[in-house]
Amino acid sequence: MLTLRQILDRIQAHKASLRKKYNIRSIAVFGSYVRQEQSSKSDIDVLVEFERPPGLDFVDLADELEVIVGAPVDLVSRGALSQRGYESIAPDLRYV
Repeated sequence: MLTLRQILDRIQAHKASLRKKYNIRSIAVFGSYVRQEQSSKSDIDVLVEFERPPGLDFVDLADELEVIVGAPVDLVSRGALSQRGYESIAPDLRYV
């Protein structure tokens, strides 16, 4: 099972190319891996803020992140979250 540090390092290694390819403003990991509550069945929760709406690139980014980290990813767009939803995950956010 991956550690949070391994996940952050793997995303960091590809951050520049991901930003350019998908117009990413920011990317962060949150959820069970940050809280150290992950299990063998846990996916990796990733929050992304885009410079402009991603369209179908959203699915491509999710797929690419799964390859990069080698585990299932639950990708969430900052624009899709309500303020309350964002506030509920904000304490867990670990920006790459």
